[in-house]
Amino acid sequence: MQLFGPELNYKRIAQHVLFWLVVVGSLTVIYGVGKGYLMALRNTLFYLPVHLLYFYTVAYVVIPKFLYPKRYAEFALTLFLCIFFSALASRIVDILFINPYLYDIQQETGKMLLWEDPDEPFLRQLSRQTSFINAVKGSNLVIWLAIAVKFFKMWHERRQAALQAELNFLKGQIHPHFLFNTLNNLYALTLSQSQQAPPVVMGLSEILRYMLYECSSESIELQKEVQILQNYIALEKIRYEDRLDLNLSITGSLDGQKIAPLLLLPLVENAFKHGASEKVGQAWINMDFSIKGDLLKFKISNSKPESLPEDAATHFGNIGLNNVRKRLEILYPEHHRLKVFDEEDMFAVILELKLDKRVSI
Repeated sequence: MQLFGPELNYKRIAQHVLFWLVVVGSLTVIYGVGKGYLMALRNTLFYLPVHLLYFYTVAYVVIPKFLYPKRYAEFALTLFLCIFFSALASRIVDILFINPYLYDIQQETGKMLLWEDPDEPFLRQLSRQTSFINAVKGSNLVIWLAIAVKFFKMWHERRQAALQAELNFLKGQIHPHFLFNTLNNLYALTLSQSQQAPPVVMGLSEILRYMLYECSSESIELQKEVQILQNYIALEKIRYEDRLDLNLSITGSLDGQKIAPLLLLPLVENAFKHGASEKVGQAWINMDFSIKGDLLKFKISNSKPESLPEDAATHFGNIGLNNVRKRLEILYPEHHRLKVFDEEDMFAVILELKLDKRVSI
């Protein structure tokens, strides 16, 4: 993000102004001890335009144009020229403004400055104190501190953007088989002019609206998330009719609690996809919500088919479960516990989650 663009970014401008005020104040305190803070402030302000030009040239021209595209030779040459000319500009400031000012103070007061040697001419000492080498050191000390701050901020912003992109990808991994199955069921119901068709349309519409419009926020009401799960379950039950024994229990209050959207749906989807849909004959799914304060405990278990597919290892350690685990690590680090039990005749997942510990991305 640029500091100046089609629209001024006032927040970033304020941050930059605050940073340079801190720099001026710090240098004034450091160089003013024993020499006079007014003199230190005056000298710092004379150097400030050089520091500003040096920093913004390197940070917003040299680094983006040469370092990011990996044009390292051009970057090194351009950076060397920036260092040289900034030191040269600092030396010009010394000669035109700083040295005459210090000389006048010494002549008016008759007092020696702290670094002054009585056995050596003042002007020679002054020239040594403000040499070209010292100009290079002075310029780079300030500028590379500022660039280090910029690099850290840039790293943080890119990390946040990467995490957000990953979260958006993981949220979009709801398996499309649900949509296709629901549409097929709806088609069959409409052919038979079943009275179940309108509720199916409304339930599917509510789920799609939730996914498209409400899941863009960081958190959603837990009550709403559970309601969507219930809509999903109702649509799936039409498919299995009496072949599925499903139990859902909720203990505790959902009111006022929030959760990351679409965090629980993949667990429910897996129970249908890898349990009921692949089991011939009677199948069962049990779901239990328990809320105590800010602690949510969600347990879901399902029957397993008598004969497992050849890829059973990946069949039950599936993408949906891995996505939930990744989202938990990003959004609720150190404040969740996800246990998976793969038994001979059942598969179960237990999630414990501190709802109030969600990390903002």
